[in-house]
Amino acid sequence: MKKHFHTIAKVTLVLTYLVIIAGAVVRMTGSGMGCPDWPKCFGYYIPPTEHEQLEWHANKTYKKGQVIIVNETLQVAKSDFTTADTFIKSHWETYTKHDYAVFNPTHTWVEYINRLFGALAGFATLLMAFASVKFWKENKTITLLSFAIVFGMGFQAWLGKTVVDSHLAPFKITVHMVMALVIVAAILYVIYKTSPNKKAFKQHNVFKNVLVVASILTLIQIVLGTQVRQFIDEQSKLLGDENTDLWLNNPTLSFYVHRSFSIVVLLVNGYLYYLLKKYKLNHKKLNWVMGILIIEVLSGIAMANFNFPFGSQSLHLVLASILFGIQYYLILEAFNAKNKLQTS
Repeated sequence: MKKHFHTIAKVTLVLTYLVIIAGAVVRMTGSGMGCPDWPKCFGYYIPPTEHEQLEWHANKTYKKGQVIIVNETLQVAKSDFTTADTFIKSHWETYTKHDYAVFNPTHTWVEYINRLFGALAGFATLLMAFASVKFWKENKTITLLSFAIVFGMGFQAWLGKTVVDSHLAPFKITVHMVMALVIVAAILYVIYKTSPNKKAFKQHNVFKNVLVVASILTLIQIVLGTQVRQFIDEQSKLLGDENTDLWLNNPTLSFYVHRSFSIVVLLVNGYLYYLLKKYKLNHKKLNWVMGILIIEVLSGIAMANFNFPFGSQSLHLVLASILFGIQYYLILEAFNAKNKLQTS
């Protein structure tokens, strides 16, 4: 199992990013409340496909926890029972964590697939944790961190529940996103530490420090971006999905800060690229950083000036999370460089 650990960790990372991508699709399609309860979906392990399945029917057997929609409210079966000829309220309790009682098959299945990816990623972290036990004698940090990632995934699942229960509260969405990036960083650390073929890099203190600053700036941008995205979501509900040209008529301060801050992010990373070329530091992953940043800027311009082309918001978010991951891995490489660069 030990010889396969590095591969398991990489698969876990890919699955974690798939969860982030699926989450972005959920936001893009407005499917966040596609499953109004958690961990089941309308009380089912496999969600319904037709509205009829969520209607009350006479002489039908319902299982405890199953959900129906009655008079625009969610009603949850208190126990296993078979209905009579008329609806008897005492057999049901009203779902009170929120008042959202809408069934859209597309939204439901988009959210359900997002949860499936989350479950797969959770199982992968569990497998990684058990495999990490083999490292206990030589590097306890790998084992401890691998098990911490499992608990992190559990906490992330709980956060997902609170997001649904709060009917997509902006602050909780932001915390949910940041926690996903924390998990990504932890998995990347494990991948780096167990990599069989680490490349040698020269030390450059300025490059290292600026790289840390760049990563922090990216994280701040992601947090600001989630706030802007929440504003856009509210505008789309208020003005309609067909009126994308009106969504930014009265933007919040966070929009202007996010837009202006992108210039700072680009300049800092541009300086890193300058240091890379000047001192021949060989951190080739920085090329990916610059490429992603250019796409990020272009997608941001497209959203602001061309009325949010389809998929641009999801692309913007996913690329930001990938950008953070690459920057963090660059930090690991730069801070573990052995040979000090002579710059005099």
